[in-house]
Amino acid sequence: MHNPRHIESLQRRGTPLNTRPASPYTLNPPVEADGFSWPSVGTRIRADENEEQESKRVDRISGAVKTILEELGEDVTREGLADTPQRYAKAMLFFTKGYQTNIMDDVIKNAVFEEDHDEMVIVRDIEIYSLCEHHLVPFFGKVHIGYIPNKRVLGLSKLARLAEMYCRRLQVQERLTKQIAMALGDILKPMGVAVVIEATHMCMVSRGIQKSGSATVTSCMLGCFRAHRTREEFLSLLNKRTI
Repeated sequence: MHNPRHIESLQRRGTPLNTRPASPYTLNPPVEADGFSWPSVGTRIRADENEEQESKRVDRISGAVKTILEELGEDVTREGLADTPQRYAKAMLFFTKGYQTNIMDDVIKNAVFEEDHDEMVIVRDIEIYSLCEHHLVPFFGKVHIGYIPNKRVLGLSKLARLAEMYCRRLQVQERLTKQIAMALGDILKPMGVAVVIEATHMCMVSRGIQKSGSATVTSCMLGCFRAHRTREEFLSLLNKRTI
């Protein structure tokens, strides 16, 4: 006869999905009233900083980086590392500038146009560079974006700018894919949106399993792209050298 206490001990306890929303980002509206998209807790503070305040932020990050280097056993006074904390601080602010980018004022602007077009629009091979939020190392690759307009189109360069904004945050590829798709859907209200990302993750290539040449592919299909025929048309166009 089984011991009830033993059976209870074998049951799974709480998991992250059981205890909190799967994604606090994509469960919220893509664009907030002031034009920011899925802002972090410090987004508006960074966006409103003047030059002096930003300089102090750089100094605080630099101090933290200096501590890390010392804990690694390095001599932070040697020539090669003397200015590294400052350089790294400024680089990190650039790599995460997407937090303080206003999607409406800085990205979309006045580039939504009324147009009687209802066929697929695709921009392929947009280069992306981002930081994995689990290890703070890069992942990079290409994003392909497609949508079917519903009387409204977006300037083509804005699709690349939209991807760039979300890349310049601490990310996971799955969330990045969904954020691009959901934001485009919210702004244009098209009949459907499709986003595919192919990326190489340095946390997988240079550490851990160390499998060079591996690539991760994620997709997000919204609206009519969930239908098999439309999805297949989009994917077949991505595989062609010319459209």
